[in-house]
Amino acid sequence: MNNFSPKFVTLNQSGLGCGLTILAGALLLSAIGLKWVVNGIAILILLLVLTPLVGLFVFRWWLKRKLVESDCPVCHYEFTGFDGQECRCPNCGEVLLAIHGKFERPTPPGTIDVDAVDVSVKVLEES
Repeated sequence: MNNFSPKFVTLNQSGLGCGLTILAGALLLSAIGLKWVVNGIAILILLLVLTPLVGLFVFRWWLKRKLVESDCPVCHYEFTGFDGQECRCPNCGEVLLAIHGKFERPTPPGTIDVDAVDVSVKVLEES
């Protein structure tokens, strides 16, 4: 610790000096006719604020177009995936492909995929 520094001279300048320097610089540039520099800095600050906001809205729009929320064709568990991507059902583990807003089972060419139907059986009595 420095014992030779007077404590009554120390001021807490939490950001005040930086703000005053920017204000003095802007006033000086506007006073000598360099208004285009001040306008350029203002436009740069505006772009730095608006770019993330516009990027957020563009990302949300893209995400709404690419997300597929449907149910698994095997176990009918509803989950979310990306359109055009292969994924696994979190419930049954079946490999699925998200195509046109729904999940489908990828099958090799020439494979016929059928749905089984439960049919009740009537027992015929012999006469």
